[in-house]
Amino acid sequence: MDTYKTLEQAGEGIYKEKMSKFLSFAHPVSSADEAKDIVKKYQKEYFDARHVCWAYMIGTARTEFMSNDNGEPSGTAGKPILGQINSFGLTNVVIVVVRYFGGIKLGTSGLIVAYREAAAEAIRNSVIIECHEQASVEFTFPYIVMNDVMKIVKSSDAQIAEQLFDNACQMRLSIRADYMDDLRKRLSGVDGLTFCES
Repeated sequence: MDTYKTLEQAGEGIYKEKMSKFLSFAHPVSSADEAKDIVKKYQKEYFDARHVCWAYMIGTARTEFMSNDNGEPSGTAGKPILGQINSFGLTNVVIVVVRYFGGIKLGTSGLIVAYREAAAEAIRNSVIIECHEQASVEFTFPYIVMNDVMKIVKSSDAQIAEQLFDNACQMRLSIRADYMDDLRKRLSGVDGLTFCES
């Protein structure tokens, strides 16, 4: 599976229950560090809120994830937020839900519903896109076979990430992961082309 679903841009939501207000923010991210930086930003911005709860999911395999209840009863905030990320089948996303307490306790089930709904609202107010996992290949080749290399590049879906043209030329291409084998096969037919194995 080289395709995955994520958010095109940030989305926001709001959910109110018994005087408590839940503000939700969903962001596309590319790493756990980026997700944690976004969480810190909201913790700083909403320092006066009772709770700033969050969850994130990273990677196409969807195996790197974390959630945090930030003082709410265990499992009532972070897990329902993460549950919505899973329900929508998303990855490379962080969702932060800020709670302003209204004076009336919601109880365990009320909290779960509130955090779940707030998270879903932020997702619904964004745009879900399908992305393709990318792979890259780097190689060197003699200048004389430049035309052969460029023909292959132009007829593939590859993007040139880096190039250096001299007597010996070097190039790095980026392409959808599931197209990589075919690209490498075609490039290996070019005289004098050598792959740089990382």
